[in-house]
Amino acid sequence: MSLLKRLGGGSPQPSEPVATASTMAAVAPPPQAPAVAPGEPRGLPISTPIDDAAQPTDQQRMLELSLWCVDRIQASLGNQNELKRSPETEKLLQERFARVYQQAGVSLSSEQVKQLFTMVCDELMGFGPIQQLLNDDAISEVMVNGYDKIYIESKGKLQLTPVRFANDEHVLKVIDRIIRPLGRRIDRKWPMVDARLPDGSRVNAIIPPCAIDGSTITIRKFSKNKLKVDDLVRFGSMTPEMAEFLRACVVSRLNIVVSGGTGSGKTTLLNVLSNFIPEDERIVTIEDSAELQLAQDHVVRLEAKPAEIDGTGRVQIRDLVINSLRMRPERVVIGECRGGETLDMLQAMNTGHDGSLTTLHANTPRDALARMETMSMMAGMDLPLKVIREQIASAIDIIVQQTRLEDGQRKVSFITEVQGMEGDTVVLQDIFKLDIMGKTPEGKIQCDLKPTGVRPRFTPRLESHGFKLPPSIFGAQIPGQKKGW
Repeated sequence: MSLLKRLGGGSPQPSEPVATASTMAAVAPPPQAPAVAPGEPRGLPISTPIDDAAQPTDQQRMLELSLWCVDRIQASLGNQNELKRSPETEKLLQERFARVYQQAGVSLSSEQVKQLFTMVCDELMGFGPIQQLLNDDAISEVMVNGYDKIYIESKGKLQLTPVRFANDEHVLKVIDRIIRPLGRRIDRKWPMVDARLPDGSRVNAIIPPCAIDGSTITIRKFSKNKLKVDDLVRFGSMTPEMAEFLRACVVSRLNIVVSGGTGSGKTTLLNVLSNFIPEDERIVTIEDSAELQLAQDHVVRLEAKPAEIDGTGRVQIRDLVINSLRMRPERVVIGECRGGETLDMLQAMNTGHDGSLTTLHANTPRDALARMETMSMMAGMDLPLKVIREQIASAIDIIVQQTRLEDGQRKVSFITEVQGMEGDTVVLQDIFKLDIMGKTPEGKIQCDLKPTGVRPRFTPRLESHGFKLPPSIFGAQIPGQKKGW
């Protein structure tokens, strides 16, 4: 049963692939309108009046006209609900659009016709009004706060866009189109869902009654180009010395936790670090919603599964972590630890699965330890706090803190070694850290990424894997050599 039927609305749009820009580029109506078949409408319905005195030049009128065209095109397609992107489909849509446009009885400029056809294609083969935002590589996140409030994140800054849906039912149709191919569900009994787009972008949707002001969609866009460590160095997220140090840590099979706040770039950094894993190692990735882009061939990807309508059949990340240990993994990569699976991850790291990687939400490396303690207690094992801390101190080697600054910059703010226990306290030692020096008149934060001058205790492990890192990486000044970062 469709989402709108479950919620008491009309029929949703079918799930189709996204149209290309070439499909939407050059459509011009024929010079004369073709004959109208008996029973077909000759113009727009009375509820959407558009005449010569009030042409649909503004966005709202164009949106109404595009939805009217979509209804007519879908009616003319009959039972052909699945539109596959192909030259034949593009030609078919151009022909149907030209005919329906003439039936509308409006007069638009050639640019407006192209825009209208783009909107129609977005409705038929994309995700409606937000498709244009998803096509823009400069946009990293799309946030629908209701049918008439759509924000984006670009270069780390939030901006309100002029893009709008027609109404809340229009938003529900797009949600249904996203989740239907994945077998996910959302309704008034369970009004929230996690999903992903065909390109891997992460989607969260929540609808009334939990979303008070209307259905909400949050899309973390999936980068079309896989970022590499050189890209992060070029962006200023880390220095070349930090990159070389992290490469040595990954290859030397140190257990690494990437912590940071929401939108700080944890998953991006985890992807970059995973690219350092040698090709000849078996990797098992575990995620709530698949996002990781590993470059290696020998990768087994596991994804959690939500419960069925009757509440059964749920597979949590913790279940996958336990199962992964029976799959002969050499590396276990967990997209994010959120609960009791943290204890299972620590057990895996302490029982022969060195070189594992994961992320979690925390603002500092010390906060990351507290989060791991709390989430380990959620496993329900009733372990003493000191035992959990000993597990953390034994399992984790490095905490990499990712931070998004006020001006939108994303930086690796700390690379911190977990040195062990002293009494009841886990000892941390910063190897690299970020120093904030002030702001420019334009509001850009000036900062410096630099080493603390301390060599990590696990240096012998790095050397055993062939990494003899020079003292200058850790900030030691060699006489006669200029120190430059």
